[in-house]
Amino acid sequence: MNAPRLSVDRERCIGAGMCAMTAPDVFDQDPDDGLVLLLDAEPPAARRASARTAAGVCPSGAITLHEADPLGH
Repeated sequence: MNAPRLSVDRERCIGAGMCAMTAPDVFDQDPDDGLVLLLDAEPPAARRASARTAAGVCPSGAITLHEADPLGH
């Protein structure tokens, strides 16, 4: 089974930093513009819950979690 995959839309990001605070091993903020930086597009199982929470609390909806296909397609 494939791991869930994350993607970010930096144009949609407003730099609130909720993702970096919620899942600092998965997200950071660009020091120049404050926008989201994706550190790990396929976080290991130990980080998936915080990554999922970060996607949910993003005020601009700039983070998308693409759930794995259980059949591997």
